[in-house]
Amino acid sequence: MFHAPLIAATPGLTLAVIGSRQATVASSAHPEAEVLADPLAAACHPDAPLVVIATPNDTHAPLAEAALRAGNHVVVDKPFTVTSAEARALATTAAEVGRLLSVFQNRRWDSDFLGIAGEIARGRIGEVIELRSEMSRYRPEVRDRWRERAGPGSGVWYDLGAHLIDQALCLFGPPESVQADLQIQREGGSAIDWFHAILGYGPTRVILSSSMLASDAPTRFLVRGTKGSLIKRGGDRQEDQLVAGRKPGSPGWGQDPDPLLFVGEDPGTPTELATPSGSYLDYYTAIAAAVRGEGELPVTPAQAITVMTLIEAGIRSWAEGRVVEPRYADSERSAW
Repeated sequence: MFHAPLIAATPGLTLAVIGSRQATVASSAHPEAEVLADPLAAACHPDAPLVVIATPNDTHAPLAEAALRAGNHVVVDKPFTVTSAEARALATTAAEVGRLLSVFQNRRWDSDFLGIAGEIARGRIGEVIELRSEMSRYRPEVRDRWRERAGPGSGVWYDLGAHLIDQALCLFGPPESVQADLQIQREGGSAIDWFHAILGYGPTRVILSSSMLASDAPTRFLVRGTKGSLIKRGGDRQEDQLVAGRKPGSPGWGQDPDPLLFVGEDPGTPTELATPSGSYLDYYTAIAAAVRGEGELPVTPAQAITVMTLIEAGIRSWAEGRVVEPRYADSERSAW
């Protein structure tokens, strides 16, 4: 649903091999591709120089390492790995074998984030003092799938949390402190399905949150600054378009009719600002260029490791019930 349509729509990329236990479904959807039941064989395939790992989170590290050592470039879906130690080991392996390694942080190309990031960069609201970012859904029934079962790397802190953390890093870089509360709220749940995290940047606070019991369509972004505030109520629509079978890059792709709102001195008359279109294709376009030696990786291993460092810091904060300082390596601090 996600990667295959984007790969097929990216000039210079061809979907050649699929590793899947659902061979009949995969073959029907992509008759041009060879389908293998063994994910390891797919990851190490000699005719697939770029491998995309979109498997359960606890298999990311071993499959990515195998693909790298087989001589293939690798894209790993987020979260990069389950631990920062695994992430650093993969980055080391990629450097040793001279292959590219990146993480699919597609939410950098969400319409809502692009709009907020653009207005912050233009200085419309002055110095940012508070940013609230929420990505919630209404899924009251716990589904029987690996993302919602107890286990390494499961739950929304690893899933949606990885997106929100990466976006915060793109805007502000590595925070000085992390305070997180992680909970299981749904009946019958065994994996984290709610979180509230505060990232500290001096006096500025970035507040990240998610719930699986949000039937109220919460505001996606609220940003307060010294010259005003920005509000983005609705979220990016590319995932919905992919689910509906829309071809990436087709007319209307990524368009977001929900405007940004700028609230200045007169709160009663907010200014509507057009939201830019989202474009997940930009990620794979950049990957294709990097493989050809014509550009930089859109998401670097050091950036992906920083996300894992903050995920672990949030878990440590929750377990110890206190504000913690993330344990960054020098390469993580300089990655942003």
